[in-house]
Amino acid sequence: MSNETQGLELRSLVKSSGELELSLATVSHPEPGPDEILVRVQASPINPSDLGLLLGPIDVAQAKMSGPADRPVTTAPIQPAFMRAMAARADESMPVGNEGAGEVIKAGANAQHLLGKTVAMLGGAMYAQYRLLKAADVLVLPAGATPPTAPRASSIR
Repeated sequence: MSNETQGLELRSLVKSSGELELSLATVSHPEPGPDEILVRVQASPINPSDLGLLLGPIDVAQAKMSGPADRPVTTAPIQPAFMRAMAARADESMPVGNEGAGEVIKAGANAQHLLGKTVAMLGGAMYAQYRLLKAADVLVLPAGATPPTAPRASSIR
């Protein structure tokens, strides 16, 4: 029996055929290493840089939905003027979402003190249900802070 935690993650794929595809993928996260934590992502803002990765190069008016309700796929043509700039990402599925906040649900041996804490985090792939990170890369939020209030709470001194 595996101790991996599975969850969904939003992925962005630029197809060499000139289309952008947004989809949900199942991702497995191993047990945290000694200095790692697994966070249940509970909030993640949409920043301009996220919008650029998600929708920037597409013609939104031509977007099409497919797939089942629990695994929708959005596909849209990339505007020709943007395709050259997107060539480096061609046919490589990428996670999206720059930052987020959530609850630490698993912790390695050196990070047990973070179990159950609400943390703010950075590092990409935050449009996901779970995120495995180094414990040193998160900010523990004040007691009572909730993930939707994390940006305000993290500025409290």
